[in-house]
Amino acid sequence: MNVRRLIPTTALAGAVALGLVSLSACAGTSDAADGGNGGKLDVVASFYPMQYLAEQIGGGHVAVETLTKPGVEPHDLELKPKQIGALGEADVILYLKGIQPAVDEAIAQAGVKNTVDAATLTKLEAHGTSAGHDHGHGEEGHEHADEHGAEEGHDHGSEAGADPHVWLDPVKYAEVAKGVGSAFEKADPDHAADYKKNTDALVKKLGDLNTEFETGLKNTATRTFITTHSAFGYLAERYHLDQEGISGLDPESEPSPARMKELQEVAAKDKVSTIFFETLASDKTAKTLAGDTGLKTDVLDPLEGITDKSRGGDYIEVMRSNLTALKKALGAK
Repeated sequence: MNVRRLIPTTALAGAVALGLVSLSACAGTSDAADGGNGGKLDVVASFYPMQYLAEQIGGGHVAVETLTKPGVEPHDLELKPKQIGALGEADVILYLKGIQPAVDEAIAQAGVKNTVDAATLTKLEAHGTSAGHDHGHGEEGHEHADEHGAEEGHDHGSEAGADPHVWLDPVKYAEVAKGVGSAFEKADPDHAADYKKNTDALVKKLGDLNTEFETGLKNTATRTFITTHSAFGYLAERYHLDQEGISGLDPESEPSPARMKELQEVAAKDKVSTIFFETLASDKTAKTLAGDTGLKTDVLDPLEGITDKSRGGDYIEVMRSNLTALKKALGAK
């Protein structure tokens, strides 16, 4: 996962000042109250997993503006003054602290009353954020993950060393959805009943998805999967799998020769059949490792954005595609 390009603080402050006096793509609170945006609640979502929650829970009562457009790697996002202006004029801002540092800083300066950090709506945990084992079941795995996270100095959550990829666990994502629903009810009490109804429906869908994963991954020939992007720690923990990351949190970084050799040994020992890569990053490293080991490659989508390359049109569909890919790779019975 890349967090390579950050906006300098001085430049960001100037951009905020400029953006707040700019005409935003999002109508402001006063505009919504005056019917300038059809009386809808203006919501700014930081990236796709937050956008999906806003749209599902808000329904026809919200107008959602997303900072990260389809096909853009979220961690590389550079905000334009117009986008920062949208932050300042939003009724609700929905984001996940730690994923996009430039967004975090802009939001802190926007001063919007209804600002919802999804990381506070569920319990974040430390997983293997660097290359290495991420045992999803048991205390030993957590200790190992903590050790690797500290070595690499990755800090992508609101807590030191915490893994922010909570949306890839349907159970934790449902917890976040409940918090978002409550925030919408507070921000727009006139439509609270609808927000509650939509939240309950989404939580039900996520519960059904969790059941599909539990059933589909209960009996497999192996519990280990190898991926370029170590984004699946929560998913691995939830369904008792072992995630092996090629390059840790940054899918575009080059793993060391020692790491590649270690993964070859893991693949042989744990009967791994497939090397996974993602749609928004290069598949070069995955194909190199697959070529060296005689294994196949496939997509495991971290769902940071939906594009025409995504296997599905929304969160539920892509997660089901991920389940299908995992079942095939792990030899589900």
